[in-house]
Amino acid sequence: SEFMPPLYEGDLLYMPTTLPGISITKAKELLQQTDRIIKSFPEVRHVFGKIGRAETATDPAPLSMIETTIMLNPEEQWPVVTITNMQGEVVGKRKRTPDELVEVLNAAVQLPGLTNAWTMPIKTRIDMLSTGIKTPIGIKISGSDLSVLQRIGEEVEAVVKRVPHTLSAYAERVVGGNYVNFKIKRDEISRYGLSVGDVQDVIATAIGGMNVATTVEGLERYPINLRYPRELRDNLEAIQDTLVPTPMGQHIPLRQLAELEVEKGAPGIKSENSRPNTWIYVDIRNTDVGNYVQAAQRAVNEAIQSGAIRLPPGYNILWSGQYEYMLRAQKRLVTVIPITLLIIVLIIYFNTKSAVETFIVLLAVPFSLVGAIWLIWLLGYNMSVAVWVGIIALAGLDAETGVVMLLYLNVAFKKWKDEGRLTTAEDLREAIYYGAVQRVRPKAMTVSVILAGLIPILWSHGTGADVMKR
Repeated sequence: SEFMPPLYEGDLLYMPTTLPGISITKAKELLQQTDRIIKSFPEVRHVFGKIGRAETATDPAPLSMIETTIMLNPEEQWPVVTITNMQGEVVGKRKRTPDELVEVLNAAVQLPGLTNAWTMPIKTRIDMLSTGIKTPIGIKISGSDLSVLQRIGEEVEAVVKRVPHTLSAYAERVVGGNYVNFKIKRDEISRYGLSVGDVQDVIATAIGGMNVATTVEGLERYPINLRYPRELRDNLEAIQDTLVPTPMGQHIPLRQLAELEVEKGAPGIKSENSRPNTWIYVDIRNTDVGNYVQAAQRAVNEAIQSGAIRLPPGYNILWSGQYEYMLRAQKRLVTVIPITLLIIVLIIYFNTKSAVETFIVLLAVPFSLVGAIWLIWLLGYNMSVAVWVGIIALAGLDAETGVVMLLYLNVAFKKWKDEGRLTTAEDLREAIYYGAVQRVRPKAMTVSVILAGLIPILWSHGTGADVMKR
């Protein structure tokens, strides 16, 4: 089962994640390297990558998150390539499918320090606005202590990676940031007539930077930030050589006035329901969301019972992403489907004015639904909201067909009865045959029109075709 069928938008979005604390230079190097690898594939037309946040207040992306938009050529321009299975055996030559293209791209960009995630641009924006999860499945762990959250996240990540059909799993490092802490020596600064504020001002202006003015470029405003050049603040030794002026005109190195320590801390803190949490991003392939989450939940629960995952009291694990959508949809369908069937029953009853005839019409509905389930199995489709909507429509169409059949049988029965031709059981059988034959032409016309309208959808391969086929 799944929330919605996969929607191929015509483009791809590559969103790998690195560990916190990566330098800007290394991040740019990784971005350029992945862009070159992806652009080397003939199916790819353009590649545009971004790392970190854009120049807007609505994009709080950290430096550890890469977003690469991959614009693909039309599928008819894709080359014919040799297709191999998981064992490396050649199975034929043809064009790749979008899923196969993602698999070969993922295999090509397996770089150290990167955890890959592949999705669609529009779908990702919607998912991140609603649940914040950029992958099909997300795991949210909530608790009070950030270090404990990181430990649990890493343990869950290790377990989920071993679940079959897992393409990638990455747990956020909530305390993976690097911070330089200055511990000011109060005895030393008092000896030189300095206050704590004097030393902190030098640290803030020379190393952290201070906005001294604002420049206006057209309709945009940019702050002018003043601080030491990079070569004087890019390592601890250079920072410790920063000179602090005293009231007596002396310049004292910062190393004499403060101790510098590099400590791990939180690069950012997420919270839901007033509780800090950490997220695990899970990308899957060649399976449906429902079965995968059941297998992953079973593996996580077994790991908790065996002690591989240590979950203290007060800490919770919540499964999110498309799985959360699916649960909401299933809960709503539990109400919608019975109401729909009840409406169908009432409409048929008001039309026939007979409970027996209503029951006869409804008796045929399960047989059409059995055929629908078999066809879904033969085509390899997963149960989703789109499939359930189609099943509801099929139930209505089947009820309509039954009503028309019943109408023609009643007309034939009444006609033969008025003519005095219903004297034996064989006459009744002949009347039924007559009414059924009279019904063939109008129903054949109706069904043919419906099927003719569905043919373009069934044979289409464009954007959104997968959803419509369900």
